[in-house]
Amino acid sequence: SQPTTGVLYKEDNYIIMTTVDKEKYKCLLPLIASGNEEEEKDYKGPTPGELLEPLFKQSSCSYRIESYWTYEVCHGKHIRQYHEEKETGQKINIQEYYLGNMIMKNPLSEPGSQELCCGYDLFLSLTQIPTKNIEGQMTPYYPVELGNGTPCSLRQNLPRSSTVMYICHPEAKHEILSVAEVTTCEYEVVILTPLLCNHPKYRFRASPVNDIFCQSLPGSPLKPHNLEQLEKQQEMLKMPFRRVKEEEMPSTKEEKFSSIHKPVAVGSHQLLTVGTTHISKLTDEQLIKEFLSGSYCFHGGVGWWKYEFCYGKYVHQYHEDKESGKTSVVVGTWSKEEHIEWSRKNAARTFYLREDGTQTVRMVSHFYGNGDVCDLTDKPRQVTVKLKCKESDSPHAVTIYMLEPHSCQYILGVESPVICKILDTADEYGLLSVPS
Repeated sequence: SQPTTGVLYKEDNYIIMTTVDKEKYKCLLPLIASGNEEEEKDYKGPTPGELLEPLFKQSSCSYRIESYWTYEVCHGKHIRQYHEEKETGQKINIQEYYLGNMIMKNPLSEPGSQELCCGYDLFLSLTQIPTKNIEGQMTPYYPVELGNGTPCSLRQNLPRSSTVMYICHPEAKHEILSVAEVTTCEYEVVILTPLLCNHPKYRFRASPVNDIFCQSLPGSPLKPHNLEQLEKQQEMLKMPFRRVKEEEMPSTKEEKFSSIHKPVAVGSHQLLTVGTTHISKLTDEQLIKEFLSGSYCFHGGVGWWKYEFCYGKYVHQYHEDKESGKTSVVVGTWSKEEHIEWSRKNAARTFYLREDGTQTVRMVSHFYGNGDVCDLTDKPRQVTVKLKCKESDSPHAVTIYMLEPHSCQYILGVESPVICKILDTADEYGLLSVPS
């Protein structure tokens, strides 16, 4: 059957196809010429800025909750990244950064203008509308620039800034599709909105690949014989495999662990400073030994900076570029003596009360000092590594995030189900050992 909407098919626009088995089919070809170009040329309706105006006038905000950070986009006002730390018996501690505030940087707008429409719309109407690759498809977007965010210590205290990219999606409710740090302290936020869909140049374009519909001619089967055989084979391949019993599984003792840890996004979208790495599925015992010896390192982060944490050795922050190669910063190095001295003044262990009234270690903190000298403070960088138990459906996943509460003084959060298995071995200084 042919589609009733979309691409047009006409009875006289066809070719006859013959299979190797001499089966004959009449195949209708789609009429590619569509009226989109004419519609775009003749469009006299509201500009994209005017279409988005209700969103800015309503003072509405969109939110995206990630493993650690929550992102708040208040349209036409600001973008905020924050984390709330709730501690028993204490007030809520909020850590936040403004990734941009509403100061228009549009090419043709008047200085100090708060107008979202007209100047930039005129500029866009005279130039090519920008596009972004969204899930494999070049999608037109309407950019709104926000500057004057929280100063960025990695860029000589220049303010953070963001580009909010509004793209058309008929069924969306102005949600945040993604947040990405494209260069240090410069961000891209993609918002899905139905408001832009009234403008032909911003409409969601269907894939340029159009179906060809084939009808069997008298004396030929509904589907070619070879096609039916192929579909049967594909169905067989989709059959679920039976679960292998644990005792039937080959021993993983000799399995070599991968030296490549590819950071992937939590959920399906990239984040700023949080990444999940699915670590190699070694036996837990072997993995714990490798981790505690410092030879198995955790990697994370999916923004501009990535992080490498080798227990009892160091914490590195690095960025890889095809042209300039790898830029690496030593955030902190391990010294047992320095850590013990630090732990005498700070809590190295955090306890958690079980339902049965017994205590168990929920998190340990380790001090790594003597990193690379910081330009802002002229002192070595240092980091507190917080190793936390985090239950997960994926027993070999680790979430890593980096915070900078003070210039060049960092907190590295490392959360994983693997850590749950070793926390109870922590001594008074928070040092861990292989479970007996």
